[in-house]
Amino acid sequence: MGAMPPITELTRIEPVHLARLERQGTFTTGLLLERSETPTRRQLLADQVAADTNDVLMWRDEALMLNLASFGPNEHQLLIQAGIDGLRDILALSLDAFSERIHRAATELNELPPTDLTIEGWWDQARTLEDQ
Repeated sequence: MGAMPPITELTRIEPVHLARLERQGTFTTGLLLERSETPTRRQLLADQVAADTNDVLMWRDEALMLNLASFGPNEHQLLIQAGIDGLRDILALSLDAFSERIHRAATELNELPPTDLTIEGWWDQARTLEDQ
């Protein structure tokens, strides 16, 4: 994996929680994922930033998506445009539906869509990253 995206790229996190996470040294989505790996860790993290575990799961869901291979800010915009906010949204779609949504979003944004290989790669990875 390349550089872990900063937590400031998460769109579903309140500024107050973002500030508290950063104060604790959780600057990257990779660290966030590490610190929210188990239910116990999620509870601890939630307590530390005065959030609830559902918030933490929501951030985790988006962080997992941001850590997909060959995924950057432009791809994030594309998936937001496609109405896909995180891993669970990818998991809820068939590969065909996922691909179609991305192609439609690319057209709306007047951009070239990622290759089929990239799209399929994200879809496959989402399945391997799914929380056990």
